[in-house]
Amino acid sequence: MSKDPKSSVIRDYSYTQNRELSWLRFNRRVLEESADEGVPLLERLKFIAIFSSNLDEFFMVRVGSLVDLAAVSPQEVDNKSGMTPHQQLKAIYETIPALMEIKGQLYARVRRLLAQQGIEDLAYEDLTDQERQQADDYFRSLVLPILSPQIVSQRHPTPHLGNKEQYVVALLRSKSGKASLGFVPLPRSLRPLFLLPGSQGRYLRLETILRHWTPTLFSKYQVEETTVICATRNADLSFDGEKFEDSDADFRQLMTRMLKKRANQSIVRLELGYRPSKQLLDLLEAIVQVKTHQIYYDSAPLVMGYVYDLEKALPDQLRQALTYPPYQPRWPEDLVRGKSMIDQIRQKDRLLFFPYDTIDPFLQLLEEAAERPDVASIKITIYRLASTSKIARILCRAAENGKEVVALMELRARFDEANNITWSKMLEEAGCKVIYGMENFKCHSKICLITLQDRRGTQYITQVGTGNYNEKTSTLYTDLSVMTADPAIGADGAAFFRNMLTDNLEGEYQALLVAPNGLKPQLCQLIQEQIDRGSQGYICIKANSVTERDVIDKLQEASQAGVKVEMIIRGICCLRPGVLLKTEHIQITSIVGRYLEHARIYAFGRGEGAKYYIASADLMTRNLQRRVEIACPIWSKALQEQLRWILDLQLQDNAKASFLQPSGAYLRKEAGKLPRLDSQEELMKTSFHPAEPTPLPQKHNGLLHRLSGLFHRGN
Repeated sequence: MSKDPKSSVIRDYSYTQNRELSWLRFNRRVLEESADEGVPLLERLKFIAIFSSNLDEFFMVRVGSLVDLAAVSPQEVDNKSGMTPHQQLKAIYETIPALMEIKGQLYARVRRLLAQQGIEDLAYEDLTDQERQQADDYFRSLVLPILSPQIVSQRHPTPHLGNKEQYVVALLRSKSGKASLGFVPLPRSLRPLFLLPGSQGRYLRLETILRHWTPTLFSKYQVEETTVICATRNADLSFDGEKFEDSDADFRQLMTRMLKKRANQSIVRLELGYRPSKQLLDLLEAIVQVKTHQIYYDSAPLVMGYVYDLEKALPDQLRQALTYPPYQPRWPEDLVRGKSMIDQIRQKDRLLFFPYDTIDPFLQLLEEAAERPDVASIKITIYRLASTSKIARILCRAAENGKEVVALMELRARFDEANNITWSKMLEEAGCKVIYGMENFKCHSKICLITLQDRRGTQYITQVGTGNYNEKTSTLYTDLSVMTADPAIGADGAAFFRNMLTDNLEGEYQALLVAPNGLKPQLCQLIQEQIDRGSQGYICIKANSVTERDVIDKLQEASQAGVKVEMIIRGICCLRPGVLLKTEHIQITSIVGRYLEHARIYAFGRGEGAKYYIASADLMTRNLQRRVEIACPIWSKALQEQLRWILDLQLQDNAKASFLQPSGAYLRKEAGKLPRLDSQEELMKTSFHPAEPTPLPQKHNGLLHRLSGLFHRGN
């Protein structure tokens, strides 16, 4: 137990952990997928690239935020670990080198195996005479004309290092013996790799070519050595409460002070591709103004976006042999193609599960609504759209057909701001009414309301989902989407849009759970209902992350009451299960596989009295208190059965799942003598919409699995 120095709250940290360290453990599991021999080789390389891009964003956003928080509120204490911002930064910086070592080892292994398949990341000394000539010609004709090498001296100021841009740095020696540095930025206009003509997969990365030629670029100096660097800057420019989402301080005051104290240099990490001499390193530290603990060495490429260019450049046959077999999302068996989607939804509620189901039924619903004369309006929340969005184009057509189209668009979706601005202009030009959410509250909810009016009165078709209205990510992320004609949910949907249009966050709803005011209290009440049942209680939650302290404490209370709590949490989890006398009835599983697990399911109780919800919200402070989010009840017994089947299947996964341990570390599940079960593979080959209940694969037994018998339907 520990008292929060800024409040009277006594915190128990025995069953919680810091969110940043939890996230680093999650990203390590992403990296470890590259070690799985069952994953195709090029996909293994892509997992290393995903790990790298994840870590880049972590430094840009989370580490950047902690740096700012350390500057303006150094005594602010994390409510899951009792750590100050400086202590969190110290722990993060100390954790990274081991991850870089693992990354380097796995990259070397995958690179070696790819070379056996003819895909070779080459150094200059690996080239044949003919290949060397090809590389030289490429450099002279396309690279050299656009290079901008720069010397750092009294007359040449230090170059501004672009965020996540690579530079070759050279240690220069003048004729008088004075040392200085030269910087050569990699041109952004060129592809990051050069595939040697006539080869199937032999290539040079651009930084390899540039490093080879750097000694020729500083003719008045002797180039003694070179390295490749890449700086990561604090890129979190959001000045809203989400920036310090776990802080109890006043956010406006914090941000005002931060803007005054922010240093000119905001580099939070400097990566080096080759270990330099002490002299080069000392000069680099002084020029870039980073501290030693912010410098990392990486034997793998510093920027791994080239992997996707490589994949596209490979011959089809070779690429297909080294990547996942293509999967075509299927049309749900319980929906009829070509028949009115609105009529089918009126018959019964429908549930889509992406990427196993195609998004086409929802697109057909929108297209039908855009054309039907009895449709008066379409209202939708938009967070992230595809760059070539069919959904946006259908909305434009609906507006042009005279429908009232209201799009509540979130322009602050991190790193998607420009795309959303472009689409918002197009929607407005087509006649849609576009609003931009609530001040200080991002709108992250996923709801689409279609209003029909005829002589029978007003009727609604409501769609609520766990993921974005994005055709591209619907093939990459696992998400759920319910479509219903239920009048209570429709009435709540109508009330929701009225409230959003009038800046009213205080609205009341009969069916939907809506954050920031209604979701967290209702979740705590649903947990309390299971606490009241004691050992007969049951909770199962599938989400991406768990950080909200009050919800964590409520789940811990449930465990102490004997409630069985099973959670499927992909990423950050600040709740530590299995802690004696605290969380021993809580089991937490994490799945990292081919598809990004993104669906959220809340299940409370078993059998006839069970309550199910799907939601846009994770159990995070930002989602429950600083965003507009929606959780939708699933009342249909058939759809509840489908959700229960998903949960059962994922709880039995022994191929891509890990158990969270009381220490906060993860232990990979092992199949042992049981059949291997990859829940994502199972969902690709087994219908999610069976005419009869689909039997699960053989259930697991044993102490670690303890799953058999827990999910008998109807108990």
